[in-house]
Amino acid sequence: MHISAKVDYAVRALLALTDAGGGAVPAEALATTQELPRQFLQNILNQLRQAGLVTSQRGPEGGYRLARPASEIALADVMRAVEGPLAEVRGDRPEAAVYKGSAEHLQEVWVAVRASLRSVLENVSLADVVSGRLPPAVSALTADPDAWVPH
Repeated sequence: MHISAKVDYAVRALLALTDAGGGAVPAEALATTQELPRQFLQNILNQLRQAGLVTSQRGPEGGYRLARPASEIALADVMRAVEGPLAEVRGDRPEAAVYKGSAEHLQEVWVAVRASLRSVLENVSLADVVSGRLPPAVSALTADPDAWVPH
């Protein structure tokens, strides 16, 4: 799985908003705090606003806030907001892939990959990441030393 800079920056900006405790944070402050490119972050924040994950306020007290509690925003929500579906096969959803012959069961593998991604990304919230208290199933995955070794 490839985690794009866009997804990484979106999650980091939302984690900074989570850490801000509900106050409005200007985009420039988010960019500075997380060392993100300002213009790219502004575009990402616009996507997050359109997806209903953040709200924005203009003026001297303006900035961005989470649109709902951090405990209700899953990492999957963020990824879908800025990149679309969690898993695609040639631009289509895995269940739309049709194979014949020796590849007939490949669709099941792609659907399982998506389910695996969902099992982590839909169950980890922004609040979980900021607090460092990940769900037990996720912690169990990271506790396996092999998870940290590139293959």
